[in-house]
Parts: sequence; C-alpha cells; structure tokens
Amino acid sequence: MKKFKKKWLIFMLLTSVLCVAGAFLPDDPQLWQPDEAIDTADVAWMITATIFVLMMTPGLSFFYGGMVGKKNVISTILQSFMAMGVISVLWVVVGFSLSFGDDWGGVIGNPATFFLFDGVGAKTHELLAPTIPLALYALFQMKFAIITPSLITGSFAERVKFSAYLVFMVLFCLFIYCPLAHCTWHPDGLFRQWGVVDFAGGIVVHASSGVAALAGAIFLGRRVRPDQSDAPANIPYVVLGAAMLWLGWFGFNAGSSLHADAVAVKAFLNTNTACAAAMLTWLFFDTLMGRKASAMGAAVGAVVGLVAITPSAGYVSVGQSLFIAFVTALICNCACHWSDRSRRLDDALDVFPTHGTGGIVGTVLTGIFLPEGLLAGSAEGFVVFLCHLLAIALVVVYTFVMSMALYWIVNKMIPMRVSRESERIGLDVSQHGESYNFADVEDVDDHGEMNY
Repeated sequence: MKKFKKKWLIFMLLTSVLCVAGAFLPDDPQLWQPDEAIDTADVAWMITATIFVLMMTPGLSFFYGGMVGKKNVISTILQSFMAMGVISVLWVVVGFSLSFGDDWGGVIGNPATFFLFDGVGAKTHELLAPTIPLALYALFQMKFAIITPSLITGSFAERVKFSAYLVFMVLFCLFIYCPLAHCTWHPDGLFRQWGVVDFAGGIVVHASSGVAALAGAIFLGRRVRPDQSDAPANIPYVVLGAAMLWLGWFGFNAGSSLHADAVAVKAFLNTNTACAAAMLTWLFFDTLMGRKASAMGAAVGAVVGLVAITPSAGYVSVGQSLFIAFVTALICNCACHWSDRSRRLDDALDVFPTHGTGGIVGTVLTGIFLPEGLLAGSAEGFVVFLCHLLAIALVVVYTFVMSMALYWIVNKMIPMRVSRESERIGLDVSQHGESYNFADVEDVDDHGEMNY
C-alpha cells in the first residue's frame, strides 16, 4: 500500500508543479491580435476538423472496449480516454516543440522553440500554418498525438498495469512519436527532405503504433486466461466505435490539407470510398473463407480501409483509393487470422495486423500511386518509391527497438504486467474498483473485488 501511494504521489506532484507554475507564466497580448494573413474559411474548417479528430479517441475507446472480455471493458476504455488528458498537457509543455520546433538535424525539434506554448497564439506561422493561427495548428496536431498511444493499448489489453501504461505513454510520445512527426511533417524533417509523403499519418500514427503494439505484445507475453471466455463483451460498442472513427476520420484526413480547398474534398472522398470498399472486401472475403458475415468483421474492415488510405488520401484518385483499400483489406485480413492462430504472439485486439500492417501497406502503395512515385515511369519516380520503402524500414526498426527499450525501462520502475490474480479478477475491478457487469455490482466485497 505504501508503494502504491508513493507512485501516485509522484504523479500528483508532477501535475501540481506544472499547473501551479502555469499561474506565473505571463501571456503576450500581441499573440492574440488579428493577423491579416488568416483565411477565415480555413480557420472554420480546421476548427471543425480538430473536433472530428478528437472524437476519434472516444470512438477508439468504444471500438476496443467492446472487443475485450466483460471484466476489462472499463479499463480498456479508460486507457484511451486518459490519453486525452496526459498527451494534451505533455503536448503543451514540450511535445509540440519536439515535433515542430526549430529543426535539429532533421530528426527532432528544439524543445525550447514552443516550450509551454511560448509564441503559440492567433498569429500565423510562415512554414507551419500560413493561413490559420499557430495555436489552431498545434491543437490539430495534438489530436494526432493523442490517438497514437491509444491505438497501442489494444495489443496488451487485459494485462497491463494502469500506472505503468501512463508512464509508457509519456515516454512513447517523447521518444517515438515526436521524432517521427518531425521527420515526416516538419518542412526540414529528414523524410520530408527525401520526398516521402504521409498525408495524414500512415507512418507517424499507424506504422509507429502498430510496431510498438507488436513489441508490447511480445514483451508482456500471452494472457493467462484459464477461466475466461474470449467472447467480446459488447459488439454494438465495436460497431459504434467504428462509426465514430469513420466520421472522425474525415477530420483526420481531409483536415490534413490545412485548407478549405479541393485537396480537402479529395481526401474526404477518398476516405469514405476506401472505408466502404475495405468493409465490403473484408466481409465478403470472410464468407469465402467459410466464416460468418459478422458485425465485428464489418467494423474492423471499415477501420482497415481508413488506415490504408490515410497516407495517400489527398494525392490519389478515387479509383486508386478503391484499389488501395481492396489490397490492404485482404492483406490485413490474412494477417489477423495468422495472428489469431499464433501461439507465441498475443496481440489481444490485432493492433499490428490492422493498424501496423495497414499503415505499412498504405505507405508502400502511396509510393507507387503518388503522382511523383513509381507509376510516373521515370528514374526520379523510382527513387521516390525507394525512399518510401527506406522510410518504412527505418520507422519499423527504430520504433520496435525503442519501444522494447521503453517497455524495459518502465518495467524496471513499475512492473508493467498485473498479477495473475488481478488478471483473473479483471482489470476493471483490480485496477479501478469498478465493474461493467451491472447485475453483479452487489457482489463486490469489502476490498473492492468481485466475487465471481
């Protein structure tokens, strides 16, 4: 109990120091004066898109929460929901600077550039946000940083200690997400200079989270489930979450144009088309393989389509979006069923086979269908394609090695895996003292544990 209190006391002290220090930071009124370079149509659209992207994280909460067993619904939902709090504060303090601050070697931003949002206000920024307030651009990018660690949680669902996950989420953002965001999206970033394009996060969000999820599943090992069913707790939650993701993804992709323009409309069209095509492909392929046409399959297929089109949404034609969705859905479907049959890997909610594989395949296909890519039929196009392959290889290796290192470090500070008894009871009760099983609430004993 003393160790438990000490751990949470440290969390509380860190939060208190940040919040209290904020009271003494002066505000610069000049930052909030009108800027003639602002395009009000772009501002209106980007505010809307930012709201849509934030809605994706609660959508992911339902999507994942419905997939796990009934003893772990609340804990799984909370893991995604907490990212909105932790990453929002971290992004204001240093995350935005590390991602989009003054370039250091093409791989990371200067942490002092926008430390505690210094200089971030209603003024535009020539390189990052030429027609919208820099604060709005920072908020939009914040939502991407929020959902990325949330995606990872599906791989180690039902067995990770909540406090250890919070620490890992912070370290993942600082040492994996921010460098990748800088390399890919900053004008002086390494990948950007190579000609690699990632319209809305195929590399930065999905490949990174998927590979980190794979590392997490390997590091934590398989679940111990002698008396638990693998049945999803609430499939309607899964469908609801997929629907919220489908809607929110319009902000995710179309908002990445940063303008209310034709590129945004193209990304919007391609996003919806790919989502629909992948859902149909997944469902029909399941039936051809002798499986039932399930609501779960339709929901997962739709999300895979969204992942697949993310890196190329603003560049490819609507016909090409159909092809990208079709191919990626088939590959991810096979990857999911291979993962399910694997006795060594326990990626609980198939994060790597869907998000990781989808992000990688989508990025490779981007290098093919990009107007300056492989199909351009020139030597330069072949080089652009190879640069995409090299970027993916570097991201996979860096993310896997760094994630393993971060899991090891966190595990030394706070054991990442719950005890066998806590896993048997379920994380809802053992970690949070709450239960999704409403009919069984009266069975909670004096220690906050369920009498199953």
